[in-house]
Amino acid sequence: MKKVKSNTLRVTRILKPDKRVSVKLPMFLEAVSAGFPSPADDYMEDRLDLNDHLVRNPAATFFVRVTGDSMIEAGIHSGDILVVDRSLNPKDNNIVIAVIDGELTVKRLRTQKTHVYLLPENKNYKPIEITSEMSFEVWGVVTNVIHNLA
Repeated sequence: MKKVKSNTLRVTRILKPDKRVSVKLPMFLEAVSAGFPSPADDYMEDRLDLNDHLVRNPAATFFVRVTGDSMIEAGIHSGDILVVDRSLNPKDNNIVIAVIDGELTVKRLRTQKTHVYLLPENKNYKPIEITSEMSFEVWGVVTNVIHNLA
């Protein structure tokens, strides 16, 4: 039986969004240029609640903290928080939280005819082929990544 390597990107914590508290942050009307700077005066639009943009289905959405480096080429790094929607049907090429033999992992789902693979996004790791000997379930579909830049 093939076990998931402990040094792959794994889920360390699962949290439920708290819609009782609404944190509204300033939102600018104009997009911020990644090229030449633009003055931001008088462009304040309103306030923004990130739950409105990150959480589509609150009853089925969870925040998941991950550890490891197997998904770095997909922009998912150790310590990031993933927004996971359990109500979505997983599709080929989705990044998913999967349960393999009782362990949670984050990988890209790949289906080819009758074969299912979980692909890392780091060339240092090998794909995991799901076999009939494995206990396997897609726990949820990753919809967003909250990633610190500092």
